Amino acid sequence: MTSASAPADTELLEAQVRQWLAGRGHVRDLRVVVLEGGVILEGRAATYYAKQLAQHVVTKVLGMSLLANRIEVE
Repeated sequence: MTSASAPADTELLEAQVRQWLAGRGHVRDLRVVVLEGGVILEGRAATYYAKQLAQHVVTKVLGMSLLANRIEVE
């Protein structure tokens, strides 16, 4: 179900999200799952704001479709 280039895409996307979040919010154990129709975010955040920022990066900054935001707020 994932594309053949998913590992490279995943690493790049995770790095881009982390870089954009630096100083704005923190998501631990961030994982970006790349599928044909878009991406799924997984991880743990201390605040709902950090969870929403990660979603914003994927949808608005990187212009990708978000299938699910499974980042847990702790």
